[in-house]
Amino acid sequence: MRFGALGALGVWSADGETVAVGGPQLRALLAMLLLNVGQTVGVRRLVEGLYGPQAPSGAAHSLQSQVSRLRRRLGAAGETGDLLEFGPAGYRLLVDPDDVDVHRFERLAGEGRRVLAAGDHGGAARLLAEALGLWRGPALADVIDAPFAGEQAARLEELRVTVLEDLVEARLAHGEHRDLAAELPEIVAAHPLRERLRGQLMRALYGSGRKAEALQVFEDARRTMAEELGVDPSPELGDVHLAMLRAGPSPAEAAGGGVPAQFTSFVGRDGDLERVRALLGKRRLVTLTGPGGVGKTRLAVEVAGREQDEVRFVDLAPLTDGAAAPQVLINALGLREAGLVPALSGPLDPVERLIAGLADRRVLLVLDNCEHIVAEVAVLVRRLLAGCRDLRILVTSRERLGITGETLHPVPPLPLDGGSPEAIGHPAVRLFADRAAAVRPGFLIDEANADAVLRVCRALDGLPLAIELAAARMRSLTIEEVEARLDDRFRLLSRGDRSAAPRHRTLRAVVEWSWDLLSRPEQELAARLTVFSGGAPLQAAARVCGPSEGEVVELLADLVDKSLVEAGGGRYRMLETVHEFCAERLGGDGDGDGEREQVRAAHAAYFLELARTAEPHLRGPDQLEWLARLDAERGNFHTALHWAAGADPTLGLRLLAALSWQGQLRGLPGERAAVAAGLLRTIGDEPPAGLEEEYALCLAHVATADNAHDQRLRDHLERLADRRLRYPFLRVLRLMVNGPRRAEGEVPADPWSHAFAHLESGARSLFGGERDTAERAFRAALKEFRGTGDRWGALAALEQTAELADETEFAALMAEAIDLAGRLGAVEDLTRLLVRNADGLADAGRLLAAHAEYERAIEFARRTGTPETQAGAQRGLADIARLRGDLPAARELYDRALRGCDRASMGAARTRWRILTGLGLVAEAEQDTGQARLRHRQALAAARAYGDPAAVAASAEALAVVDAFDADGR
Repeated sequence: MRFGALGALGVWSADGETVAVGGPQLRALLAMLLLNVGQTVGVRRLVEGLYGPQAPSGAAHSLQSQVSRLRRRLGAAGETGDLLEFGPAGYRLLVDPDDVDVHRFERLAGEGRRVLAAGDHGGAARLLAEALGLWRGPALADVIDAPFAGEQAARLEELRVTVLEDLVEARLAHGEHRDLAAELPEIVAAHPLRERLRGQLMRALYGSGRKAEALQVFEDARRTMAEELGVDPSPELGDVHLAMLRAGPSPAEAAGGGVPAQFTSFVGRDGDLERVRALLGKRRLVTLTGPGGVGKTRLAVEVAGREQDEVRFVDLAPLTDGAAAPQVLINALGLREAGLVPALSGPLDPVERLIAGLADRRVLLVLDNCEHIVAEVAVLVRRLLAGCRDLRILVTSRERLGITGETLHPVPPLPLDGGSPEAIGHPAVRLFADRAAAVRPGFLIDEANADAVLRVCRALDGLPLAIELAAARMRSLTIEEVEARLDDRFRLLSRGDRSAAPRHRTLRAVVEWSWDLLSRPEQELAARLTVFSGGAPLQAAARVCGPSEGEVVELLADLVDKSLVEAGGGRYRMLETVHEFCAERLGGDGDGDGEREQVRAAHAAYFLELARTAEPHLRGPDQLEWLARLDAERGNFHTALHWAAGADPTLGLRLLAALSWQGQLRGLPGERAAVAAGLLRTIGDEPPAGLEEEYALCLAHVATADNAHDQRLRDHLERLADRRLRYPFLRVLRLMVNGPRRAEGEVPADPWSHAFAHLESGARSLFGGERDTAERAFRAALKEFRGTGDRWGALAALEQTAELADETEFAALMAEAIDLAGRLGAVEDLTRLLVRNADGLADAGRLLAAHAEYERAIEFARRTGTPETQAGAQRGLADIARLRGDLPAARELYDRALRGCDRASMGAARTRWRILTGLGLVAEAEQDTGQARLRHRQALAAARAYGDPAAVAASAEALAVVDAFDADGR
């Protein structure tokens, strides 16, 4: 007989028939006994559970009657023995606990939790899912009005949700982020105060590449906790939030930085894996060395995947110039730049930006494929390790960096010791068997084929890439045929370059053997695919490489089957060694240079079309989706720009311009500054006819790295002042660089430009002291930007409107602006907004809330890599310490902040003014007149450099107060 209390009370006979128990009192009695199955329940406890503490007279007699009836009903169900036992202490139900769903649920839940703690995520998920599957509805649903039931139902519901959380944890560890991202919102809505569920939803969204939505979940939690409970999120949920902020783009985001997903199992390197992990536990720089194809990258990926600290993975293979390495790291670390606004931000040395962004972050940085730029990487690594005490670096290279502190781990081929019949014990043979089974299901190593597989692996010197390529041929060949063809190939190649390293000759031989077995169309496609950087979606591969999409689909499937191309996430990519080999074959017959240039031109034209198609969408409701699509193609845009700069400068100008707004939103001007400078050198001092706007945007990119171009940029922007612009971003650039201007009857051509015209009008009115007029313009801009769906425009309008609003509305407007900045991933904007919001809280006397907001801003600021953003938040903490009377702490924080804002930029000058003013007030409080006068004079100079009349007046007044104090001798 089976019993159920996880839902309406249920009893089922051995053959599955439902047993009628009786009315509410009888069902409640059975439920109490089921909850305590195997234990004696006292009469008094049963009476109070059924009737309450104030039980009526005769309740004990009534209980005896109920027990007799229950015994008869259970007996009528076919039980041969008496299931109800009565003794001096009370009644006991004699049932196997596993036949009661409550106890079976609790047993499975406990086992699942133990298995989860042991790291068996798949086993835990099965146990926990089985436990939850026992629930048929709310526990004790049809006896919930009984006095005992409410507390028990609440206990079981709490356990159910806890088991659900454990199951989610197991599924997250198993990589089911996308499924959980779809399932969890409804669950979180049903349990809005369960912070563990919120954190799991954040992780599911983050792991699905939806980082902005993950950060929004935290903001929702923060508001809900404040409104419902008057508290902040727990440290545990805060840690999840902080980890996402520090980690930059999620592993699912194609912009790079996360550990690359692998499509095959990891075989034969367990010893290497543990040794490298042990080295990284004691050393800060470990370099994996070895020939191409030996498995250095795969080993590094596996090491990184087991790290507890933040991991950033950077592939340097596509670089042709080692000087560009710092910028590639900036991108991988998610360090945003201020955008194309050189007059406000000023250039910053990329390595200094990296050091600022990595300071106080525990990061493992993996630098893959460094051999071709080893000298530049060595210099960069030395500077980063010297400036970032918590940084560790794992390098893969065919040669060592050769710097102090480097620990080498040579990665050998897979071992093939001995020649026993138990060939499957050799790692190289296990790898062959694993990869062969992937293309020929059911393939196993047995006595008939073991020796042949072992000979193939020996012929390939145990090189993993060579073994994988050979195993891929098992789809259409026998092992004997594979062995024979390898022998033929090596005899043929034995007359070749004997000066090359033997393993390199072997690897090249296998790649060439695989190449020769391809059909001519497969070879052509494989060679043409090498123009892509970071892989390609199917549509791009078809447009650039093939005569038709249908044909390319079939050819790509063949190349994937033959292990020359990997497929995953809707993209196709090549391993670097294969990529290098195939690239040499592009245009190998006939007019080689002509075919190469033709394919590269087609590649650049495709991505120009994509950028132009995306550009208007980046100012509308589909902004985030199109940003994600462009992020996925960052490597291809970079490749196309570099090719165009040398081969087709006009196309390069157009592509750079089409990507400018994306660069502004993502903070990417630095990575395009070098190619923009090359375009300017080629084109000269005047723009080509019809490309005046593109030329101005090119100038803006160059000016981010070289202030010498500022005036040229201002001049070219003025030339465009009365034009109807094809690139609305030029309006933003003109406002920030040249300041607001009068419209002179200009009629904006589109809704976005119309909204921006209101924003510009508001800025002009604000500079003129017309606050009411400015506020009306900003509110009009906000309404219209909301109508267009552009989050950036709405954010800018919200920030300006908040500055003119009252205290209550200020908080609401800033909260919305912060939310939008988080959705956009605009970390630098978000940091500024957080500091401004904290300033508002401090001005309102809410010092505790302000302190928390400044701390949060500091964590965001570390992601930007710009010291003045951190300095602004540190200045806020110093203000709070000063207001609380802790003058030593305030001075220390001010001094620390001052060291971070010594650049010649407008933002740094304003922050420096506020810091110096604070130091002057500390000196006043300590009655140190000389120090107070010095600091206020320095603040006045900073205010004049900043150009803010209000700041100048405030500093002049503070200085006058100190002078008056000194004159009075008080």
